[in-house]
Amino acid sequence: MDILRIATAGSVDDGKSTLIGRLLYETNSITKDKIEALESASKRKGLDFLDLSLLTDGLIAEREQGITIDVAHIYFSTPNRKYIIADTPGHFEYTRNMVTGASNTSVSIILIDARNGVVEQTKRHFYISSMLRIKNIVVAVNKMDLVDYSQERFEAIKTELLAIAEQVSFKGQNLQFIPISSLYGENLVRKSAETPWYQGETLLDTLEKVSSQNAELSTIQARFPVQQVIRPKTEDFHDFRGYAGKIASGSFLVGDLVEALPSGQISKIKTIEKFGQQLELGKAKESVVITLEDNIDVSRGNMLVKVGETPPSLKEIQAKICWLDSTILSVGKSYLLQHGINRVKAKVTKINTLIDIKDMTLNNTPAADGGIKLNEIGWITVKTANPIYADKYEDNPANGSFILIDEMSNNTVGVGFVE
Repeated sequence: MDILRIATAGSVDDGKSTLIGRLLYETNSITKDKIEALESASKRKGLDFLDLSLLTDGLIAEREQGITIDVAHIYFSTPNRKYIIADTPGHFEYTRNMVTGASNTSVSIILIDARNGVVEQTKRHFYISSMLRIKNIVVAVNKMDLVDYSQERFEAIKTELLAIAEQVSFKGQNLQFIPISSLYGENLVRKSAETPWYQGETLLDTLEKVSSQNAELSTIQARFPVQQVIRPKTEDFHDFRGYAGKIASGSFLVGDLVEALPSGQISKIKTIEKFGQQLELGKAKESVVITLEDNIDVSRGNMLVKVGETPPSLKEIQAKICWLDSTILSVGKSYLLQHGINRVKAKVTKINTLIDIKDMTLNNTPAADGGIKLNEIGWITVKTANPIYADKYEDNPANGSFILIDEMSNNTVGVGFVE
């Protein structure tokens, strides 16, 4: 069954946890004992309704403060497909959690409190969703019950965010607006009688029709990072030499001519195997073992690509960076750059530009501010000790991103996107 990965985002108290809880409740994804536990917990809090946010706010600190701190992954299903939701925090200081939580999703649901409208965090989350090349963004204008389900208020919010989208959206991005009330389940799985002026689909109907990330990745150039060379030490397979890994993007057919990077040697795919089963076609995100007709030099960290689809070899990288560490990113600092399963020494040689999320303006003299701080986004130049074979992120998200690792602490300090 197809799996759709979703990320929720929004400012504090916009109702992300309640939205997810309501979806679970309305799709009968909650067991009877959990519903009884929720009823008891809601009564202890003095509430006269079922507090569905308690389903996702699992940490004690989250329940006490009524906020989401860490990324929670929630699973539910319908007769058509399975869903994995990454419930990401709304606080500014947890922006880095939103980046990591949304990095592998096909849909971003951005919640807006109908009373407050578009706030700074709304802009930040919309910008990050576009930066991550998330093709489908659903703007859920929540708490419509608190503004008397006003069409005028909904249209004003829609107009404001569409103006921002003109600045940061990429070609082909789908943007949809839905007026909802998570507390009462309006326009989540059934059309609301409170919004007769809204002619669109419910949130769940919208999600049911979205294509998954795997389907989209299968249509672009093929990339297969080799994670392990399989050489069984048994009599039956003493001549077997296979290359195991997950197909990052595109697809491979038995008989395809492939090039091994960095050696540049060429061979033809002999077999594609998955759990002992012979496949004719291997698609994006499938873990497979590929064998070649020729015994060429391929080892862990190498990449197989189709002949004629070789990605550029880069030692100087222009990249957009989201900084995740409390220590400021400064020019001249050395890091470990990990691209796929390859890790190389790297140095940041220039900070080119910073983005001011508040008004979507660029600061072209960021060095005067001392570098890139926690949760800030900018453009940098990085030089690596050895070349990496990377695509532009906009062309191939699966092969166009990297992380920076602090050599001393081994912490992941930045997420980069090749420009």
